[in-house]
Amino acid sequence: MQDYSATLSRVEDYFDRSATKVWERLTSDAPVSRIRQTVREGRDRMRAIMLLRLPGDLRGCRVLDAGCGTGLMTAELAARGADVVAVDISPQLIAIAEARLTEDLKPRVTFAAGDMTCTSHGRFDFVMAMDSLIYYRTGDIADALAKVGARTADRVVFTVAPRTPFLMTFFTLGKAFPRADRSPTMIPQDWRHLTAQTGGKVSRVERVSRGFYISECLEYRP
Repeated sequence: MQDYSATLSRVEDYFDRSATKVWERLTSDAPVSRIRQTVREGRDRMRAIMLLRLPGDLRGCRVLDAGCGTGLMTAELAARGADVVAVDISPQLIAIAEARLTEDLKPRVTFAAGDMTCTSHGRFDFVMAMDSLIYYRTGDIADALAKVGARTADRVVFTVAPRTPFLMTFFTLGKAFPRADRSPTMIPQDWRHLTAQTGGKVSRVERVSRGFYISECLEYRP
């Protein structure tokens, strides 16, 4: 997974170098611009859709929050009673997530900085990966799902950037910038291609389109 590793390193550098403060503010109640407000609302809607794919009572379940960011999904899962392993490649985002987690939920959460596909994280009943695979190519996503899915009893709920004209335009324009100046670029996906590459294990759940936030919820069943 050479492409996966290279992208992982680029995303880690981006979030720890320049994006931490942006995400800290975006995922809080602080005022943001109108554009970022649409992103906040879209992410809130997507998180709610993903959580609906899991039981309301998660007591006795072990859940991986793959790409936990500042911990909004992590807190929701722990509040349902899950034992959560919250993983992110950015140590700075992990620190924010830890600081925000309320004392009553801390015993249920284990934080780890690193690759969400690492086998050392153990086995899970469910995996949630919200917007953490959006920078990878189809083959790398399929490989990551296979690695995580091999240790998941029920399902992996994840998101991709859908292949829409709007996002394809952004993807094409992004290639025009010098590599050193680029932030990680979302790679739009056709969910049917992921289904084909995973032997029919991927299914479509729902798309969210809110201003500048466009994302598609999918499920992988091992």
